[in-house]
Amino acid sequence: MDLLVSELFYSIQGETTRSGFPSFFIRLAGCNLNCAWCDTVYARTGGRRMAMERILDAVTKHPHADHITITGGEPLCQEGTIGLMRRLCASRRIRLETNGSRDLSEVPVEVVKIVDVKTPSSGEEGSFLMENLAFLAERDELKFVIADRADYDFARTFVKKHLAKPGPVINLSPVRGVMDPAELARLILADGHGLRLNMQLHTVLWPEGEPKK
Repeated sequence: MDLLVSELFYSIQGETTRSGFPSFFIRLAGCNLNCAWCDTVYARTGGRRMAMERILDAVTKHPHADHITITGGEPLCQEGTIGLMRRLCASRRIRLETNGSRDLSEVPVEVVKIVDVKTPSSGEEGSFLMENLAFLAERDELKFVIADRADYDFARTFVKKHLAKPGPVINLSPVRGVMDPAELARLILADGHGLRLNMQLHTVLWPEGEPKK
């Protein structure tokens, strides 16, 4: 089965609890949302059709990657993504980055899910599929992109209302150039609700743009 691919590249994982580790990225094209703070707008459209075997072959050229990241766009918009994950997780550690609006029930249990909950400033509040909470394990992660105090309060309320402890890791990501990371850190320290400050390491390493191999 073919998939529509935006790009394939090897780099440092910039976010979540595997931040800092080398990862091979499979960025699939196409998305069903239009978030205000999207930093990969180019992946919403375009892309090139690639046979699954060709993608798998590209993965084998990077045996030292700590894990494989399937991202987008929104990977679960494509029918072939589930099959790709099934093929990959037989031999590699897989992490799926998804916007939270698509059904997670068919994602292989071996795959670590990194799932967005869209905050008010994103313009896509309410897109999160609440049924997906049933498919999240402790090793999975949720991410809230924070632009202001209203977003922070939204995230804190969502966590307290819908997530039991222990549960998935909760990442709060400040919008670059909008939310002061130090201010978000102060809010997290003051509240102490088990929230994690999720900085984009790649933007620190390469502020002018990430080199991709």
